[in-house]
Amino acid sequence: MFGISPLGWIHTLGSLPAIPLAIYMFARYGRIAPRTTAGAIYFVSMLIGALTVFLVAHQAASPIIGAVTLVLLLAGYAVGHVSVLGKAARYLETIFLSLTAFLLMVPAVSETLRRVPDGHPIVTDLSSPILLGAQAALAVMLVVGLTAQMILLRREGRRLSR
Repeated sequence: MFGISPLGWIHTLGSLPAIPLAIYMFARYGRIAPRTTAGAIYFVSMLIGALTVFLVAHQAASPIIGAVTLVLLLAGYAVGHVSVLGKAARYLETIFLSLTAFLLMVPAVSETLRRVPDGHPIVTDLSSPILLGAQAALAVMLVVGLTAQMILLRREGRRLSR
């Protein structure tokens, strides 16, 4: 179904929980909150997706996206424990983990549009205006979202320092 191999299903179903978890954390905390239960599950789900992409990737950029996602994921979960960074750690953590959500959504949207509905996908060409528009929308959401997150973190920092 959908031209997905058994290993592809492991990749897809393993990484799929990260999408609603990211949406939940963005809505609840304004960011991906790594030290929550949702954050822990997000980490595992993203780790499954980032590691298995090397085994299922068909596009030349897929392994690169997987490697960058893996680095950002590990850095995002580690940077909060680096005390010498002070307040910057929270900003870096937010940026790194928001980028992992973006890097999850780019191929997820692309693959969904290229596979659904089964046998007659919405997009058949990587240069399709629909696909390019969806990717542009994700890029705009990233820029707007990161800007809003930085503003919220700054306000939160000011409030805590009073």
